[in-house]
Amino acid sequence: MTVAVYCQHVLGVGHFFRSLEICRALAPRPVVLITGGPPVAADLPGHVREVRLPPLVMDERFSELRPAEPGADLEAVRRERRRLLAELFAAVAPEAFVVELYPFGRKAFAFELEPLLAGYGRRAGGRGLAVCSVRDVLVEKRSVAAHEERVVAALNRGFDGVLVHADPRVIRLEETFGRVRDIAPPVVYTGFVTPRPPPGARERVRAALGLGAADRLVVASAGGGSVGGSLLEAVLAACGRLPRPPRVVLRVFTGPFLPEEDFRRLERAAVLLEAQVERFRRDFLSWLAAADLSVSLGGYNTTMNLLAAGVPALIWPFPQNREQRLRGERLQALGALRVLADGDLDPARLAAAMASMLAKPPAPPAARVDLEGARATAAWIEERLRGRPGRRGS
Repeated sequence: MTVAVYCQHVLGVGHFFRSLEICRALAPRPVVLITGGPPVAADLPGHVREVRLPPLVMDERFSELRPAEPGADLEAVRRERRRLLAELFAAVAPEAFVVELYPFGRKAFAFELEPLLAGYGRRAGGRGLAVCSVRDVLVEKRSVAAHEERVVAALNRGFDGVLVHADPRVIRLEETFGRVRDIAPPVVYTGFVTPRPPPGARERVRAALGLGAADRLVVASAGGGSVGGSLLEAVLAACGRLPRPPRVVLRVFTGPFLPEEDFRRLERAAVLLEAQVERFRRDFLSWLAAADLSVSLGGYNTTMNLLAAGVPALIWPFPQNREQRLRGERLQALGALRVLADGDLDPARLAAAMASMLAKPPAPPAARVDLEGARATAAWIEERLRGRPGRRGS
């Protein structure tokens, strides 16, 4: 029987890749991955089929939805998305429906999700398993009481479980959502979701680059690229100030959504250094495994990739909300990485921080963090579908 996974990304690509990792873990069950944001280049496993809805994105102020296609009518796109979802569920009849983030976020997509969830609950043959899939930290809301009331009502009305992709020893849902005790379906901590580097990745990448044992590889990245261009500019400026020797090789991954003008500016800055700028690589995790230092934003997926790869890391939290800083500070306290302050983007200060990290001898990861979230998510869903109770959160 099929599992449907709904993921609507509107800014970066982290939500997409976290959902994709869960889809991988659900093998061999057939999975329909429903996406509604800009297309993301990714290799899908054979048991996963992607269904793309007409894409919607948020405006520059993150206040209103708009079609990704210029000139398209918003209401017409909404109607088309509702129609496609209804037809898909009628044709596929998924045994389980995993909804990423909603109703904790993506309120603007209630127009299609609430009718779908209501119909899913009334479908012939009994109710399917509806699951909310949510990350560790929720962003701030202006009207907290009204928001949490709406979330609790939606969860209690339409869902059978809330899967929190976090290690509760690092952070708990109630730290950013005050009414966890009012949620009727089970709230389950799965561990963080991340893939692991393939065996031998470090050796393969370093050999391809011609790196010797004394050479240092630095990887800088900005997630999806919608934000973070200033960090990448700072890394390029700082890299030119690093002491030589050792030889330092820099690779910059901007993300697919960095504006073209910004990408070209980074390319020009890289010409004077032993550096290369790319938008995206499917083997990004292998590059992290090969690196001696990562400098990046602090999004969920990137941070968990850092832990999986065991690479020394500096992260600069996206300043618009609390999510990245809160997570980063918790992991910094565990010795897993170092958090940069805004002033640390000064090229001289950043160069000093990078040089300090590169001068440290290799050490085993300091943090013992549960990274088995994808496997635990799939196992919980399988247990529920077989009629056995899933494990409760701690």
